[in-house]
Amino acid sequence: MNKDEIVYYLKTTSEEEKKYLFRRADEIRETYCGNEVHIRGIIEFSNYCIRDCTYCGLRKSNRKLHRYRMTIQEIFEVAKKAKEMDFKTVVLQSGEDPYYRIEDLCLLTEKIKTELNLAVTVCIGERTREEYRMMREAGADRYLLKFETSDPVLYARLKPDSSYENRFRCLEWLRELGYQVGSGNMVGLPGQTIESLAEDILLFKELDLDMIGIGPFIPHPDTPLRNTKTGTLDMTLKVLAITRIVTKNTHLPATTAVGTIDLFGRQKALQCGANVIMPNVGPQRYRKDYQIYPNKICIFENADHCHSCIEEMIESLGRTVSSGFGHSLKMRMKDSTAICRKYLSSRIISR
Repeated sequence: MNKDEIVYYLKTTSEEEKKYLFRRADEIRETYCGNEVHIRGIIEFSNYCIRDCTYCGLRKSNRKLHRYRMTIQEIFEVAKKAKEMDFKTVVLQSGEDPYYRIEDLCLLTEKIKTELNLAVTVCIGERTREEYRMMREAGADRYLLKFETSDPVLYARLKPDSSYENRFRCLEWLRELGYQVGSGNMVGLPGQTIESLAEDILLFKELDLDMIGIGPFIPHPDTPLRNTKTGTLDMTLKVLAITRIVTKNTHLPATTAVGTIDLFGRQKALQCGANVIMPNVGPQRYRKDYQIYPNKICIFENADHCHSCIEEMIESLGRTVSSGFGHSLKMRMKDSTAICRKYLSSRIISR
């Protein structure tokens, strides 16, 4: 698909064309990824954040949020529980919280790898190249760093204390260091255009990402964007489906956010190209306070119930739960770090 074709399908309101798009995405998913669905357990270990992103409930200016931090031992015990429930991957996720020393996070990662034999995905925001290197050498397999939008003007509006250039520089470092790299965007952001969504999708392909998280924008009542509209399921599924068609074998999660705006959102996403689900396996007492967006599903359920519910959901769709680690399906045939530098350079020049 070229940009014009992507824009055309993003704009379409024809039910027949959408059915074709979703069916084609599902066929490509089956061809390149198979019928397995990978379940990855998220541990949201801290909701402190030094950033002030205008869309996020964890933003440092949100004084209403009850803050928490899990201890390193608490995090490991949750990972141990995930292992007992037969998860193959844990995702260590937090706000950008410099409270945790990188040495401690490395020891945690090494312990999870050696004692539990789990794949480890890290999602803790922007760090230095040296810190990324240390985490990788400790055994971290993957890193998730969403750029949210490829539009530098919109990015600056959404993330006023962050650097667009540094975001892509971090993605470059992660690729150089041998991580399986994940990124992604939000659909329905205030000020976002169809054209910029098309650019997001083309950038996903150009960066040759191993995983792409696509979810609807959901306004939080304690942020500057509280009075804006929620992104629609319809547009989110179109972006997801086109991303599958364009990227072929990238891992695409059916996000919790699509399940939050629609009771059957995750099931629909799994039928539009998704092949991953990432339930929260953290302690219930912390879940309600990890408020990137409000009214998140499953915050009052225990991890065992969530896991069995998701397995039933997967099986009801005629799919199977993966018994493997779900590592990248990519064969690195090109220098993605060079692509990242080229893209970033062109954006800086255009500004």
